[in-house]
Amino acid sequence: MTADERTIVNEDSRCPCFSGDAFSSCCGPLLQGAPAPTAERLMRSRYTAFGLHDAEYLRASWHPTTRPAAIDFEQDLRWRRLLILDRVAGGPFDTEGVVEFEAFWQQGAERGSLCERSRFVREDRRWLYLDGEVR
Repeated sequence: MTADERTIVNEDSRCPCFSGDAFSSCCGPLLQGAPAPTAERLMRSRYTAFGLHDAEYLRASWHPTTRPAAIDFEQDLRWRRLLILDRVAGGPFDTEGVVEFEAFWQQGAERGSLCERSRFVREDRRWLYLDGEVR
């Protein structure tokens, strides 16, 4: 999202994660601190947080053993679409999960996508991003 688009995401807007739900019933509560019920929901909320440049949420949802010291955003990079390609476990009663996704981006006239197979763990009833293998 561009800086202008980051400011227009509101409670009634479609969620930037492409779930089809409203922001207020999808990623909005998670970005405000509610726990994600599944690894996929955490992954979707992290995609939204990258688009909104919400470094605080990204750091809070990242496992402390793999969390980077800082998160840098490319100001002109726009995340355009998210596709979930695969899920393994990651449900409300699991302690581990995998979500494979493809995220499409645009930077100026250039377009591309990022494919990652991400690993998640649930600790103290909260899902956390552990790491991912970019494909």
